Amino acid sequence: MSSTRRNGLKEGLLSGGFTAVPRLLLRFALTLFLALSLSASVAAMSLLPGCTVPQARDAQPLAAAASSAPLLADEVLVKKGQRRLYLMRDGKPFRTYRIALGFAPEGHKEREGDGRTPEGHYLLDWRNPWSRFTKAINISYPDAKDRARAAARGDSPGGAIMIHGEPRRSLDPALRDLIRYEDWTEGCIAVSNLAIDEIWRYTVDGTPIEIRP
Repeated sequence: MSSTRRNGLKEGLLSGGFTAVPRLLLRFALTLFLALSLSASVAAMSLLPGCTVPQARDAQPLAAAASSAPLLADEVLVKKGQRRLYLMRDGKPFRTYRIALGFAPEGHKEREGDGRTPEGHYLLDWRNPWSRFTKAINISYPDAKDRARAAARGDSPGGAIMIHGEPRRSLDPALRDLIRYEDWTEGCIAVSNLAIDEIWRYTVDGTPIEIRP
């Protein structure tokens, strides 16, 4: 490089080249300061009451759990005169089924073989999926009072009073009674197979049942 060009470059740097560098650094520093100040302000605002943003939660598992859990009855209500069984929750029915009763349905059951369906307050205390009928849920008749009254008369109070579906076998004698009579059981509460499937699903052992006239 010639001495003339070296001298010109030196003069250019001294006159303006070096003054441009601090300007660039100053502009960069100012931009960085503004960015950091803005971030700090946003972070501070996020700590103020009412400014927090809740994290998004996946609601699908909760909804799936709620939908998979069946609604359970807290009581079963039977109205013999209406031939209806109600699954109750919080005092309101959410399922209603037509029923058939014992072949002599009027009045409270007193003795074995009288064909009556009991009346009063009992429990659904156990269930039999292999009954001669399509599923059967036992009613806790007789209780202590039923036994005492029957004993005072010298009778057996009977038992095996259940809510059940239709006979499983086509040659079952009960099937003839089901076809011929509205009330065809020996004291049980009979419902359709579809109904017993739902009652089975919506009740648990220990569910109270009230049977009204």
